[in-house]
Amino acid sequence: MANSISEQYANVDFSPIQALTDGEVITHSPVRDIRLTSGKVLALITLDNGRDHTRPNTLGPATLTALGETLDGLAARAASGEIQAVGITGKQYILAAGADLSDISKVGSRDNARLIAQLGHKVLGKLGELGVPSFAFVNGLALGGGLEIALNSSYRTVDASAAAIALPEVFLGIIPGWGGAYLLPNLIGIENALEVVISNPLKQNRMLKPQQAFDLGIVDAIFPAANYLENSLAWADAVLSGKKVERKNEPGKIERLTKWPIAIKMARGMLESKIGTVPKSPYAALDLLDKAKSGTKAEGFAREDEALADLVTGDQFAASMYAFDLVQKRAKRPVGAPDKALAKKVTKVGIIGAGLMASQFALLFVRKLQVPVLITDLDQARVDKGVAYIHEEIGKLEAKGRLDADSANKLRALVTGTTDKSLYADCDFVIEAVFEEVGVKQQVFGEIEKVIAEDAILATNTSSLSVEEIGAKLAHPERLVGFHFFNPVAVMPLIEIVKTPGTSEAALSTAFVVAKNLGKNAVLTADAPGFVVNRLLAKVMGEAARAVYEGTPITEVEKAFAPLGLPMGPFQLIDLVGWKVAAHVQDTMAHAFPDRFYANENFHALAELDAVVEKDKGGRVTGWTKPAEKLLKPAVGKTPASAETILQRVQDGLASEIKLMLDEGVVPEVEDIDLCLILGAGWPFIDGGASPYLDREGASQRAFGGDFHTPQIRGIENR
Repeated sequence: MANSISEQYANVDFSPIQALTDGEVITHSPVRDIRLTSGKVLALITLDNGRDHTRPNTLGPATLTALGETLDGLAARAASGEIQAVGITGKQYILAAGADLSDISKVGSRDNARLIAQLGHKVLGKLGELGVPSFAFVNGLALGGGLEIALNSSYRTVDASAAAIALPEVFLGIIPGWGGAYLLPNLIGIENALEVVISNPLKQNRMLKPQQAFDLGIVDAIFPAANYLENSLAWADAVLSGKKVERKNEPGKIERLTKWPIAIKMARGMLESKIGTVPKSPYAALDLLDKAKSGTKAEGFAREDEALADLVTGDQFAASMYAFDLVQKRAKRPVGAPDKALAKKVTKVGIIGAGLMASQFALLFVRKLQVPVLITDLDQARVDKGVAYIHEEIGKLEAKGRLDADSANKLRALVTGTTDKSLYADCDFVIEAVFEEVGVKQQVFGEIEKVIAEDAILATNTSSLSVEEIGAKLAHPERLVGFHFFNPVAVMPLIEIVKTPGTSEAALSTAFVVAKNLGKNAVLTADAPGFVVNRLLAKVMGEAARAVYEGTPITEVEKAFAPLGLPMGPFQLIDLVGWKVAAHVQDTMAHAFPDRFYANENFHALAELDAVVEKDKGGRVTGWTKPAEKLLKPAVGKTPASAETILQRVQDGLASEIKLMLDEGVVPEVEDIDLCLILGAGWPFIDGGASPYLDREGASQRAFGGDFHTPQIRGIENR
C-alpha cells in the first residue's frame, strides 16, 4: 500500500470516465493570493460554477480534474516558497453539494464507478499533501463531497449562517466515498461519526447546523456571516503563526480499543431493529467506520473505493436515484396543479375542531402562513384545551431557541378559539378535522357555508371518504377540495390534494399554493377510496391481518414484511396510526372493493382495547396483550401462512392495486404513486417507492403480465 494518496493513485488511468463530462456543469477553481497581516501569503481557491445559489457547486469528473490541476500548481508554488498556505471556499452561500449524482448514475460499469471514487480521493487527498497547511472556509452549504473537501483539509472554519452540513450518502443508497468514512471518525470519534454518517441520513436525511458541526468537532472555528472570510483569514494567520488549535477530539486521544467496537456493535443492533437487513448502504458504511479505527489513510480510501463501486452499480442506488429525482423535481412541480394566479389569497384560516389533529393544523398554519387562525368546537372547554396546546407548543419552540420572544408572542396572538361559528365570516380557507364520518362532515360544512364568503375555500382532511359525497349537500360544492395531511402533521411532507369532478380551478389552485406555503409537497389525486397512500397501506395492513386470522403468529407476520423495507412492520404501523383509524380505513376499502381488500369484524373489537400489542424498547411488536389474545382466540384459524406466501401475497396485491389505480386515473403516472408512498408512508428510497421494487421482484409480471417501468429500474450489474 502506498504511503501517500498521490502515490496510491499516481498510475490510475482515468480516461474511461472522461465521457461522463458531457453536459457537466463545471465548477471552476480560480485562485487569488491574499497577503495576511503577518506577511504570509495564502492562495485562496473559490469554487464557482457560474450559476446562482439555486444551482449549487457540484463535483463531476471535469470539475475534479481541473481542481486537481489547480492543486498541483499550488503544491509547486508551496515548494518554491511563494505561498505559505492554501485556502478553499465557495461562491456565495455554497461550498459544494458533493458529487454530481447525474454523472455517477451514468457510470456504465463497476470499473468506472471505482474510477469515480478514485478520482475524488486522488484530487481531494491533495489538500492534505500540499507541503503547506490547507484551510477549508465552509462559507455555506457543504454536503457529501463538499464536506469531504473540508475533511481532507488541515483546518476548517464555518460560517454560522451556512445552510447545512452533512454526509447524506447513506440516505441515497451509497457511502461517503471521498474520505468521509475514514477521516470523520478519526477526527470526531466513532460515536459522533455514527450519528453523522448513518443515524442522520436515516432520520429523513437530517442535516447539521453550523453550531452542531462545531460542537461535534467537525470544524475548528465558527464565525458570524458578517465578516466571515476576514475572520477566517485572521484565524488562519494566527494558526500559521503558531496558535495551537484546540480540537474537541484530539486524534491521539480518541479511544479505540474498547469504545470503538462497543459503539459499532450497538449501532449494528440498532440498525437491525430499526431498518432490518435489506438496506445495504448503512451496513457498508458501518463496516467502513469500524475498520477506520486502524490502518493508514490510503488503506481507508482504498476500502471506500471498493464499497462505493459495489453500491453505485447495485439496484438500491438505481432506485434511490429514481426516488431522489421524484422528490427533487416532480414534487416541486406538481402534475395537474392549476395556474397559481387563480388562487385566492389566504388572509385568515378557519379550522373546524379543536382536538389534537386540529390543534396540530392550527400550529402549522400559524407558523408557516403567519395569518390569524380560528379554531372552534362544540364547547368552550375543548376550545380552551386546543388553544392551550398550541400556546404550549409555541412555548417549546421558544425554549429551544427556534423562536424569539417577540415572534412567539405574535404567533400566540394570531390564534383564537371560540364556539361562535359566525367568526368564520372573514376566513378565506376553512379546513375540518372532525370525526371521520360523512354525515358529521356534511353537517359542519353545511353550518359553515352559511357564514363564509362565496369565494372562500373549504377543505376536508378525510383520509379515505369520498370528497364528492362530503360536499353533496353544499350550495357550492365546487369550492370543496380534499386536503389530506399525514401524521405527525409537522413532520410528514406530503399533502394529498383531492379533486372531485366538480372542484373549481380556483379551489384547486388555492389548495396547491397553501400546501406550498406550509412547506409541504402536494400530489393531485382523483376522488377514489383511500386516495393513494391509505389505499395501498390498507392493502399492506389487510394482508397482515389476513395472515394473523389464518393463524400466523404476529411476530412471524412482522418478519415476513421486512423485505418490503418499510420503516416499521404492519402492526407497529397500525399501533402508530391507531387501531380505530386502521379499522375504519379497512372498512372503507373493503366496502369499496370487497373482492380485493381483507377486513375482519374482530378487528373492531381489538380497536376498543386500551392496548392491543406488546412492544420492546425499540418499538418493535413482540406479541399481543392478554386482552387482545382473549379476543382473538375464537376468531383465529389454524392454517398459518409461510413468510414466503405472505410476502408474495402483499407484493402481488400491491402490484395489482397500483395497476388498477393507474387504469382508473387516480393519478396520472406511476411516478406520482411512488412519490406519495415515499413522502406519505416513508417508503424507502432504496425501493424507489414501490413500483421499481415490484418490477424487480417479479410481482408486476405475476399480477398483470408487464412492468411499471420499461426497461426496469435496475443497477448496472443487473441490467
